[in-house]
Amino acid sequence: MRLSELSSETGVSTASLKYYLREALLGPGEPVTKTQSEYGAAHVERVRLIRALVDSGGLSLGQVRRVLDALDSPTVPRHDLLGTAQEALTESTGFDEDPEWTTRAADFIAGRGWRIQDGDVLVPQLGAQLKALVESCDVGGAETLERWADAAEQVAAADLDTLTDDDAQALRTAVVGTVLSDKVLQTLRRLAQQNRTAQLYDGA
Repeated sequence: MRLSELSSETGVSTASLKYYLREALLGPGEPVTKTQSEYGAAHVERVRLIRALVDSGGLSLGQVRRVLDALDSPTVPRHDLLGTAQEALTESTGFDEDPEWTTRAADFIAGRGWRIQDGDVLVPQLGAQLKALVESCDVGGAETLERWADAAEQVAAADLDTLTDDDAQALRTAVVGTVLSDKVLQTLRRLAQQNRTAQLYDGA
């Protein structure tokens, strides 16, 4: 198919497709003339993946590039799959680290017995998030945090259960699934809050 047909097939404008090609987010087509190329099913899949990451996942194009680079990389060891996903998705900026709260986050993680890599940016990020939460509202303190962590462990177990024996597919599932399921989990949480509120207060 030509570029215009790829645009019709994916619902993405030709201008955006040309940008993806220039930025190497989308691989080149098969040249048929000096000015035209043919595109196939792999291009359709790639464009749809980019749009899903941007539209449903809420990623910037910079983050999308890191995700695609991870997917295009050589085989990743199985125990590093979700780490690769997290590394691809983690912004290099976006929070102010507070050493005291980083220590609190690290102590909480150690108390859970979680095995986390030294220097993982998620630890100071958690500290910054906890600081903002405590300073802004009362959510129940340590007990609530423990219950959230319990739920997170169940989600993580479900995530790992989706990985297949095929390394390439497992990496794609780990990376793309992490992006898109974050939004699903957020929506499910809000729906569950509505349901819990109805159970507790309707008819009171």
